[in-house]
Amino acid sequence: MAKLQGKVAVVTGASKGIGAAIAEKMGAEGAKVVVNYASDKAGAENVVKKIKAAGSQAIAVQGDVSKEADIKNLFAEAKKAYGNVNILVNNAGVYDFQPLENVNPAHFHKQFDLNVLGLLLTTKEAVQHMNGSGGSIINVSSIAAKTPPPGASVYSATKAAVDTITRSLSQELGPRKIRVNSLSPGVTDTEGLRSSQGEDKSFRDYAVTRTPLGRVGTVEEVADAALFLASEDSRWVTGETLPVGGGIRM
Repeated sequence: MAKLQGKVAVVTGASKGIGAAIAEKMGAEGAKVVVNYASDKAGAENVVKKIKAAGSQAIAVQGDVSKEADIKNLFAEAKKAYGNVNILVNNAGVYDFQPLENVNPAHFHKQFDLNVLGLLLTTKEAVQHMNGSGGSIINVSSIAAKTPPPGASVYSATKAAVDTITRSLSQELGPRKIRVNSLSPGVTDTEGLRSSQGEDKSFRDYAVTRTPLGRVGTVEEVADAALFLASEDSRWVTGETLPVGGGIRM
């Protein structure tokens, strides 16, 4: 039997990369999926198409989850389509590596407003739509939270905050039967990684040398870990940060 049969999952930032893979995996396991996107409508609609082709249901909902009004609309659309929410994946995020001399308020707020405040506000709204039936919240963090690379002070700080929020909320929401965990991917082959590197593969190559399994990860491997945290397989797991990076230590 499909592991998420009868469940409703909201996945933020799901038009491509890790978010798209998680949305597709959850759809393949029987969940009805709300595919959130900020600007890539075509990408989100393609994810919806794949989920439907696998035999499940899905809708795409536009929304910038750093904005409270957009978050409320996202869950209003989810409720209209499918009712209560059982699973939230806080995947939407942004990264911008800059040396210290380039750090300014705009650089800081661009990342903290989405990666941290947006995650909190989205979780707050999701809990209201779980309606006492419990659920699973999965926050997508990063190996950079524990092993921050040079030039990533702000981004790494946002992901360290995500891990701390995860631990705190797991204690706060546990009495409501809501589990809260975070995934901590290592370097993963995504469109974002490829476009940010261009022809320069030095960071990717460096990451591989630091990874015991000797390669970068795939989005499908991260999605498999997300499925574990969403399903009853992890029913006794909360407040944890699960590294998914082939043992990488930057």
